[in-house]
Amino acid sequence: MITMLGSPRRCCDGITRRETLKAGALSALGGLSLVDLLRAEQAPAAQSGGGKAKSVILLYLLGGAATQDMWDLKPEAPSDIRTQFKPIPTSASGIQICELLPLTAKWMHRGAIVRSLNHKAGCHNTLPSYTGLEQALSDITTIKDSYPPSMGSVCRYLSGPEGELPAYVYLPCYLGWGQNIRRPGPYGGFLGRRFDPLFTECAPFKDKEAPDPLPGQPCLVRGIPFLADSALPEQITLDRLNQRKSLLSQMDEEMRRMEAAFSVAQHSRLKQQAYGILTSSQTRAAFDVSAEDPKLLDRYGRTLFGHSTLIGRRLVEAGVRFVNVTWDLFWDRVKIDYDAWDTHTKNFSILKENKLPNLDQTLSALLEDLDARGLLDETLVVLTSEMGRTPKVNGNGGRDHWTYCYSTVFFGGGIRGGNVYGASDAHAAYVKDRPVSTSDICATIYHCLGISPDTTVPDRSGRPVGIGYGGQVISDIVA
Repeated sequence: MITMLGSPRRCCDGITRRETLKAGALSALGGLSLVDLLRAEQAPAAQSGGGKAKSVILLYLLGGAATQDMWDLKPEAPSDIRTQFKPIPTSASGIQICELLPLTAKWMHRGAIVRSLNHKAGCHNTLPSYTGLEQALSDITTIKDSYPPSMGSVCRYLSGPEGELPAYVYLPCYLGWGQNIRRPGPYGGFLGRRFDPLFTECAPFKDKEAPDPLPGQPCLVRGIPFLADSALPEQITLDRLNQRKSLLSQMDEEMRRMEAAFSVAQHSRLKQQAYGILTSSQTRAAFDVSAEDPKLLDRYGRTLFGHSTLIGRRLVEAGVRFVNVTWDLFWDRVKIDYDAWDTHTKNFSILKENKLPNLDQTLSALLEDLDARGLLDETLVVLTSEMGRTPKVNGNGGRDHWTYCYSTVFFGGGIRGGNVYGASDAHAAYVKDRPVSTSDICATIYHCLGISPDTTVPDRSGRPVGIGYGGQVISDIVA
């Protein structure tokens, strides 16, 4: 794993194994070693979807963003429903968004807003948004191998043999990490755990002089150092690593299991590949932002989300096919926000003082950076959540869970900019025109990547399963 700045909460499977892999190691979660990740055989080519994007950066606002306060404002709605924010014009004629997103407003000529997304799979169910399958779950805190694979895992499967970097990377920590749970969706599912993403992990930094927080309260933190450190600790030099190959020794148990399925020659080759990734200069470089211009770091925002998004840009520039950046626990300069976008209380003040200004800064910096590097035409940027929030404001000044109508926004590669698709009713409560499902969103992402939603992948029994789950490409927003 790559260790990144994050929360003082520990992962639910403990830290013993993770501590042994801190020396710049890379690991998938769920008990898999790098060797497991390198076992993927040559995958069949996908059917063409005709898209123009080479990579996608999925910005995931965990908790359910209040999109009627962001992308679909209803200033004429009753006072207990309408937003407190004003709509402002954008660079796309006729499209207005929230006044707290002025930098993003300058990029709407390259963007498309889908205002009619909905599903009936339950609140905080992250499976539909990552896979397209609208499946209600009895437990939204558990991952299962029987679940469908995520879009990123499908991309990894279809990419075939990989180089130094995998085709699918997930930042800054696994989904649900801040709550010590594992939310379903981003994994390989029935394709197998070897198609899980490469996860990074957050490392805690807490102000020693700060008292322990009360349950549910923010925790004071000590500054914002660089968030991705692939350098070896001082006591473990690269020479020492080469001499001892201590990280590989910790894979021996997994390797003994693999020997039953792979020949000695295959095993040796995979072992060397895994070691190559651990010591790869390309891997280290992709996650090391220490050489970046301080002005660029300031532009993205010196936050966990800002740094992770910058690393996401570096990864697609290095050839990674699918990058996810989740706003799970957001760090500002003094607080950890444990609720992410789940604004049951003080919705408007939280959005105004924290969420929207920081999202505006980071999202616009990403679009500007991609465009300056000639990458925006070939990089699809998607901003979404697992659900939306209620039209009516509750007694605590918050908005509650709502899946019946919310928005997703696309930018860049494969998108016809300056576009709005679908419409909500006068209260942003229900879909009024052209409903969109999560499978439609996933189908559109696949299409932009040049993958047909009709492409099939094998389930655990080898039976071909379509990746699109009946979703239709939103043709009105694609170039």
